[in-house]
Amino acid sequence: MAPMINELVPWIEKVRGSSLSTLASAVSRVGLGGVLSKFAGLVIKPDKSDIDRANGIVRNIAKALMKAGINFGFLYEDEPYSGALLHEIGAEDAFLEYFENTVLKTFRKYGIKRVITIDPHTHNVLVNVAPNYFKLDFEVVSYLDLIKNIKVRPRISGDVVIHDSCLYARYLNKYDVYRSILDNAGIKHVESPMITGREASTCCGGPLESLSPELSRKIAKIRINHLSMLSKTVVTVCPICLANLGRNAEGAVQVLDINEVLEVE
Repeated sequence: MAPMINELVPWIEKVRGSSLSTLASAVSRVGLGGVLSKFAGLVIKPDKSDIDRANGIVRNIAKALMKAGINFGFLYEDEPYSGALLHEIGAEDAFLEYFENTVLKTFRKYGIKRVITIDPHTHNVLVNVAPNYFKLDFEVVSYLDLIKNIKVRPRISGDVVIHDSCLYARYLNKYDVYRSILDNAGIKHVESPMITGREASTCCGGPLESLSPELSRKIAKIRINHLSMLSKTVVTVCPICLANLGRNAEGAVQVLDINEVLEVE
């Protein structure tokens, strides 16, 4: 979804008064695959290199899970989007309808008993949001917890600075988990209490891109400026952070996903 958003944001800026709520609504009706194909057939075509990069990150996660001895699968075209975007823009009624009629219905159809999440927004929806409205009969676990003890080596040299996912760091208790993964790889992460502290680090601005791309860009540039004081290599753990910071870095820093700096042995 991130490559699509990268292409969609400039269109939002051109068409005043529009927002990613259009995309969120479409996702809820026809599914993510349907949205991508419809938009691709109209005006927006994600850059192939962005798609290849996103797929590469997911493949690296899969390799790490296999290294950890995890037996997993995925549902191909039937795999539902979590509905996180609907919830985050405040379309709660649409989110609840979508989650019940698409997410829960699909999971029950396939008898899903355990869900492995690979991004903070999905994880937050499944552990902190949906249980307030529905009785969930499946376990939810983050891939980070499953791979934190495997043997990995660095793909890059030099120090990095971590840009924390607001959800992972403050609401999902993963702040130390991905730091330990970098430690296991021998990657030094430069820390500063006011820049990378659990409570002091700031948002990438990504969630705002659906409502105000201009404000989102300003926040991203402020965050990039702060991070660049510690290292020119920024490691993210969220696809929205990766997309928004990367889109606004303009050469000031290199923005990488954590799975791009690790090599599974």
